[in-house]
Amino acid sequence: MADPRGFMKYPRQGAERRPVEERVKDWNEVYPGGVGRALLPIISEQAGRCMDCGIPFCHSGCPLGNLIPEWNDLVWRDDWDEAIDRLHKTNNFPEFTGRLCPAPCETACVVGINRDPVTIKNVEVSIIDKAWDRHNVKPQPPEWLTGKTVAVIGSGPAGLAVAQQLTRAGHTVAVYERDDKPGGLLRYGIPEFKMEKVQVDRRVDQMKREGTVFRTGVRVGESLTGAQLRDRYDAVVLAIGSTVRRDLPAPGRQLGGIHQAMDFLPQANRVALGETVDDQIVATGKDVVIIGGGDTGADCLGTAIRQGARSVTSLEIMPQPGDDRPENQPWPTYPMLFRVASAHEEGGERVYSVSTQEFLGDEDGQVRALRIVEVELIDGKLTERAGTEREIPAQLVLFAMGFTGPETGGLVEQLGCELDERGNVKRDKRYMSSVDGVFVAGDCGRGQSLIVWAIAEGRSAAAGVDAYLTGSTALPAPIPPNARPVVV
Repeated sequence: MADPRGFMKYPRQGAERRPVEERVKDWNEVYPGGVGRALLPIISEQAGRCMDCGIPFCHSGCPLGNLIPEWNDLVWRDDWDEAIDRLHKTNNFPEFTGRLCPAPCETACVVGINRDPVTIKNVEVSIIDKAWDRHNVKPQPPEWLTGKTVAVIGSGPAGLAVAQQLTRAGHTVAVYERDDKPGGLLRYGIPEFKMEKVQVDRRVDQMKREGTVFRTGVRVGESLTGAQLRDRYDAVVLAIGSTVRRDLPAPGRQLGGIHQAMDFLPQANRVALGETVDDQIVATGKDVVIIGGGDTGADCLGTAIRQGARSVTSLEIMPQPGDDRPENQPWPTYPMLFRVASAHEEGGERVYSVSTQEFLGDEDGQVRALRIVEVELIDGKLTERAGTEREIPAQLVLFAMGFTGPETGGLVEQLGCELDERGNVKRDKRYMSSVDGVFVAGDCGRGQSLIVWAIAEGRSAAAGVDAYLTGSTALPAPIPPNARPVVV
């Protein structure tokens, strides 16, 4: 155990972000020098708050089963080399989860029953950032090759985890990505101020040095068909994500200036990295309305502010969550609370319990305003409140309402994979689809979820593929049964 009285001696403390007036002028991470470095002066005490409790419920809160009390103790003892070794035993990419995961492990922390929980996520990101600084993250190429080949379709966190695990097991792995660079939404969906892309680049470089091959700019299902994949590889892994965007078919939807968040954010990310984007969607000088109050909405907010929007309003149809854990969401479940992301500190207005009735246009066919109405929950159903209609100005509207499932035409259809009742690709306990030798990992199999679930599923799917290729009858280790998907 780190410090037996640490949780009583030290208050919970996080890293200080850069001043708002400074950080909105650039695209760098909101923490000075990166979050891991910003935490170093306080992280030993924060790790010392861990109780090393007899039943570490943080394990059940984490789909990866991270050995949290162990690396908390190692950080407290200043044993950073052993800490990164323990962290990498369960998590391929802690620099991703340490920045992007909403930390269901912390809401399951035993200290959190009646105090502020341990800053598990901050300890995690400090370990990996320090490991990179100390050159302790090295390629781990296999000692020998099995002669088996695997194609991984998609290079998001699930695809990267599958590929790294299988490469290290000795299989020859090729990752196919339709964009020009690997990373999926990690690269083009997450703004630089939230995670700088050096985090993705150096992991991809590590994987290349281990032997993983990346084939970018390939639209599998078009230039490369499902039949060709089956002929060329011994196994295929679908890690194509959940990319069918939820829309809002209200009157006026056809007006110009109404876009999906995942059209807006990738363009902004490319420009922030020095690329040129023709006909870029920009918020400069506009009244921006973001429909959807989750993480993607916050990413749009921070991006619009940096582009110089005149005003930004975020709309959410559900009521505003409270500051305290609801009675029907007791510890150690993940509660719906009112959360403030770094982007929310920078400006904009958050409006809850409203529904969009109509998009209003000008004489040029461009959106000029939204007509919204207040709603309330009555007998479990959202009902409009008469007399509460009003207009809000908008020359740019962004949909950040999540995704409904994977793209099932093209490759999935060519392979003949069955779908489940939710429209996801059906798979069994080995993560194999209805087609022999075709496996499924991440959001395309479970639906839209968290990065930590994607990595966990990637690791489990890799175990299923390895067993298939080697003739083993062992099933992949199950994801902790108490872990629950969290959609934000």
